[in-house]
Amino acid sequence: MKESRPHHLGRRAFSGLAAGLGLAMALSACGGSSDPLSNAPATSGAASGGATSLIVGSADFPESQIVAELYAGALTAAGITATTKPNIGSREVYIKAVQDGSVDVVPDYTGNLLLHVDKEAAEESADDIAAALPEKLPEGLAVLEPSEAENKDAMVVTKATAEKYQLKSLEDLAKVCSEIVVGAPATFAERAYGLPGLKENYNCEPKKLEPFSDGGGPVTLKALLEDQVQVADIYTTTPSIADNDLVVLEDPKNNFIAQQVVPLYNEAKMTDTAKEALNSVSRILTTEDLINLNRAVSGSQKQGAKEAADAWLKEKGIVK
Repeated sequence: MKESRPHHLGRRAFSGLAAGLGLAMALSACGGSSDPLSNAPATSGAASGGATSLIVGSADFPESQIVAELYAGALTAAGITATTKPNIGSREVYIKAVQDGSVDVVPDYTGNLLLHVDKEAAEESADDIAAALPEKLPEGLAVLEPSEAENKDAMVVTKATAEKYQLKSLEDLAKVCSEIVVGAPATFAERAYGLPGLKENYNCEPKKLEPFSDGGGPVTLKALLEDQVQVADIYTTTPSIADNDLVVLEDPKNNFIAQQVVPLYNEAKMTDTAKEALNSVSRILTTEDLINLNRAVSGSQKQGAKEAADAWLKEKGIVK
């Protein structure tokens, strides 16, 4: 990643997961209400009985809500009273909520979080980002262990388009970029990993950007499958990629930096017991788990985030 490129300030900043799902989980870019903490209902994620209580917040897209329920369930299993407060809003909103104690912990993504607190950060790899992040966070905030699970933007094409243009990577895309319409959130025009990044890293200037507001969700997917757009920005844990046999273009120049799921928390109330409970989730959560959890919630099963999270926690032995 180049020194001047702040990638991923949002998605699935997440106002960027983004992100809806539906065949797509990633409704990345919705914002919260003017007072999201007052009108986002808290739902029970735990039974009482712990020496302390914690509120687990989430951003405004399904995957974040699912991971928040994983955290709450693990805390509950450790004897800590935990409740969830979903749909807080974008990163700008939920970080303030953690800082002021409205919530105690939220799931976040390492690359986006680093670039939120340090817009000049140049780290790209998972290890480098994880090493740099703790020292960059504001006083009072900290992160725990990042998980193997990762969710980041990707340029996705249909198999037919890949075969037509001989596409395997973004370097290949650059050769035909002037013929290509890209489907992505409107913010893709300005985000460093969007059109500016494609131009800087791959000399790729698409014919047109077709803006969609569903963050790689069903509207974006439909446009891609019907060839209204030839390339779409879809998050890598969106089930629709595998379900529709789509091709994710390789990114050899790291236009899209590493985005591991990580707990971001307020140090004031976090006990060692709580830390270990949250780390127990991070140590075993995989990208494939995220895809399957997203499919359970946004696919035909239509499970609630808590229902899907509870099943995963039991399957992994975190909850008996």
